[in-house]
Amino acid sequence: MNTLFAIALVFVGCCSNVVFLELLVRDFPGCGNIVTFAQFAFIALEGFIFETNFGRKKPHIPLSNYVIMVTMFFTVSVINNYALNFNIAMPLHMIFRSGSLIANMILGIIILKKRYSVSKYLSIVLVSVGIFICTIMSAKQVVSLVKGATEEDVFYAFMHWLLGIAMLTFALLMSARMGIFQETLYKKYGKHSKEALFYNHFLPLPGFLLLSTDIYKHAVLFSQSSPVEVPVIGLSVPVMWLYLLMNVVTQYVCIRGVFILTTECASLTVTLVVTLRKFLSLIISILYFHNPFTAWHWVGTAVVFLGTLLYTEVWSSVRAAVKGEKADQKAE
Repeated sequence: MNTLFAIALVFVGCCSNVVFLELLVRDFPGCGNIVTFAQFAFIALEGFIFETNFGRKKPHIPLSNYVIMVTMFFTVSVINNYALNFNIAMPLHMIFRSGSLIANMILGIIILKKRYSVSKYLSIVLVSVGIFICTIMSAKQVVSLVKGATEEDVFYAFMHWLLGIAMLTFALLMSARMGIFQETLYKKYGKHSKEALFYNHFLPLPGFLLLSTDIYKHAVLFSQSSPVEVPVIGLSVPVMWLYLLMNVVTQYVCIRGVFILTTECASLTVTLVVTLRKFLSLIISILYFHNPFTAWHWVGTAVVFLGTLLYTEVWSSVRAAVKGEKADQKAE
């Protein structure tokens, strides 16, 4: 029952979160900082009350280690959301972030001296090829959107987009490095996911002072958006604030769902559920918001998800389960 509930939370929370994020970004492409700040503040407040018991509970992992992890986490979160300012379409944003397997494997080989099976290397090649196809097709779309403009305008738009791609690449590698650091901490001090979730969101809050001007500017813009009546309570609020609230709540539901799933299921199941969720989010983004998505984008997406499933060894697990059922039937 807990597993089904967690899966429902992941799909409902994460897919809804993508919808509300796209609604925000459509009207205000540069709102990434205020969205990140709102998500961090909400999760930090919840953790302060329920995880640390208003600060009375001491952390299992030393704060000095959390400071290192938090610096990486804050950087990744801000850059990922800020990249949307650089003509990065939401579908490409989601596909690109699916390349975390590549970054994890590369840094695993370099830092942890890990070695992988042939199927793992093949899966990474597939993911890389898929992301490359989607990125090239998106680059062509960026150029086509500025048709009729001067060569200088086209060049500027392309370089602007290329900077966004560079930001996503850096965030991908930094996220993988953070994962390795987190793995070493958990081996040393034990796994404390809820505690890590709180400190990862609480400690970076002062860092948003550096972004306060941009956050305040978008808060003013949000307040000037058209009012909408909230059902049940009958109160009118600016629609962008409502979208932001729903984005924050659904983000929390998504994170809680993944957390429950990690405690109830094997890592293979978690990876499979998250992968399927990403695919569904992508479909919603394309169909509901009519984001441009060519046949080549579909090919690239299919290759990315095929590589991801190959990496998680889903096929071998399914075959083993089927063989096990047949063996049980023969025994009967």
